[in-house]
Amino acid sequence: MLGLSIRQIEVFVAVATAGSVRQAADQLHLTQPAVSMALGELERQLGVTLFDRHRGRLRLNAQGAEQLPLAREILERLGDMQRGHRNAQGALEGELRIGASNTVGNYLVGELLGPITTQHPTVALRLTVDNTRDITRMLLDHAIDIACVEGPVNHAQLETRPWRNDALVVCAAPAHPLAQRARLQPQDFANAHWILRERGSATRSQTEQALTALPPGRILLELGQIEAIKQAVIAGLGIACLPYAATLDAVATGRLRVLRTPFLQLDRRLSIVLHRSRYRGALIEAFLQSLDPVHTH
Repeated sequence: MLGLSIRQIEVFVAVATAGSVRQAADQLHLTQPAVSMALGELERQLGVTLFDRHRGRLRLNAQGAEQLPLAREILERLGDMQRGHRNAQGALEGELRIGASNTVGNYLVGELLGPITTQHPTVALRLTVDNTRDITRMLLDHAIDIACVEGPVNHAQLETRPWRNDALVVCAAPAHPLAQRARLQPQDFANAHWILRERGSATRSQTEQALTALPPGRILLELGQIEAIKQAVIAGLGIACLPYAATLDAVATGRLRVLRTPFLQLDRRLSIVLHRSRYRGALIEAFLQSLDPVHTH
């Protein structure tokens, strides 16, 4: 039987997360030789090399990537066992790594994280914000524990749960010719100058799908951030589809106008995404329960 220790598993997870022995040692309050020894002993007992070594950095290899979710699960299950022996009123502790697509991370972070921080203030949250494609990849790589995205996710290893409804709106500067029209028709958008998100963004995909109902226009700019697009629209450079939540401040101050486009399908659903093979311990369950139970269960 393998003589694996909890310390060895903790070291493996810490090194995989930090990417270096020094940072893992600092995190675990151990010396660097102790971390190196524990990691070497773990690899010896497993009979595999978990990291590729290059210029003092440790990069998780294919074997390490396969073992990391199992190691995390062992530590989480132990944490759940320890919590089970504590007083029922004991505070939930630990770190939860959450990934969010840009709309959620930049404009709805209060709705996403507010309930969990209120109910479990001693849980540490680490939020990563990126486009839907990259957040999905991070979830598949077990670099994050749970995700919330605005785009459709179709992958056999991922489970998607609806969270809340959302919508895109077509925006223009108040002085833009389209903002001056009382009643817009699809033909009014012929040759319009559009400012779009980068490819891989859910907003970009939905915008392109909606634009098929309009006459051809011109893509003037492609920008990686919603705020950059909003500022370009305010400056009169073109029009754009933006998340409704991102427009509220600029519309309220009169710098942006939302165009009425009932002929476009711009409604969408924001979703919570989980890895099917990821152990769902107390932290993930607490996060799911902190959200609207009608949507998450």
